[in-house]
Amino acid sequence: MAKMTERMKELFNKVPTAVLTTATLDGTPNAVPVGAKKIIDDETILISDQYFNKTLANLKSNPQAAVTFWEGREGYQLKCSITIETQGERYEETAKWIEALGNKAGHPLQSKGAVIFKIKEIYGVSPGPGAGKQLV
Repeated sequence: MAKMTERMKELFNKVPTAVLTTATLDGTPNAVPVGAKKIIDDETILISDQYFNKTLANLKSNPQAAVTFWEGREGYQLKCSITIETQGERYEETAKWIEALGNKAGHPLQSKGAVIFKIKEIYGVSPGPGAGKQLV
């Protein structure tokens, strides 16, 4: 597994939205913006599923994904394997977190699942000669 640096974690937490990319088994890509995201540890992130349709079908049939986030000229792509939790302590905590976010925004939200991303590789997406290079 690959570990995020402190700077990567800082940027991940700072940006309001990341892009989650999945693919069908035959390779048809799908990319969606996600905002309900958090770091579990240096090698693991969690994204809550409120509205996943094609994304959820892709994750169930092909449990590999990429999460890309950036600000200005700095950015990273995490290549991950995933699991989906729809019950248990972590899911219950996620459901409460999402409900609180919705209440704060004045828009009801309900989590359908906690998608757990184990980071396998990390790439740079910053422009310049290092763009696309594997960092970890």
